[in-house]
Amino acid sequence: MPPGPGPAYIAFDGDRCIASGDLREVARAAKETIDRRKDASVLVFDGSSGPVDLDFRGSVEDVLARLPKAADAPAQEDDAAPPAPRGPGRPKLGVVAREVTLLPRHWEWLAQQNGGASVALRRLVDEARRANRDKDRIRHAREAAYRFIAAMAENKPHYEEVARALFAGDAERFQTWTASWPADVRDHARRLAAAVFEREAQEGAAG
Repeated sequence: MPPGPGPAYIAFDGDRCIASGDLREVARAAKETIDRRKDASVLVFDGSSGPVDLDFRGSVEDVLARLPKAADAPAQEDDAAPPAPRGPGRPKLGVVAREVTLLPRHWEWLAQQNGGASVALRRLVDEARRANRDKDRIRHAREAAYRFIAAMAENKPHYEEVARALFAGDAERFQTWTASWPADVRDHARRLAAAVFEREAQEGAAG
């Protein structure tokens, strides 16, 4: 059975997973390991992006006090956020003004759209986000998996073959070449890469 969805954060001491879950509990376990064993080699990873640089100086409470305040806040899609109740007057849309450089023909086309240039640009960006959502998710999964194996398995057997299989979307080769890796490293690498191979399999079946 393939590994399921990964934790928000995960910590390794060498090749062994010592904690997984929210950042506070993972940081606590990492700090306690470092205090208990001075030769510990601890790395902490965000489950979806890569290594996390934590300051382990001082006590456990000192370490926890320095954690990013928003680290454990649940992520929400912009489109999924519930709309705030509207009061009287013009709604606050959170619009940010920034410079956009376009050719004259682009400005001419935008000026002809309903609502003007700003509304048309926002609509185009939202449409592109929806159209590329799956591609972006796969790209993020591939990048997260690569950052993990680069940090944890660069000196492991078949590292280069594993990296090539990841970017080629070859699940079978990825499974084969990671089989000899330490169990915790292997399983987390496979978990991170699962979304990449799932999409590749769907596209292959559709083809």
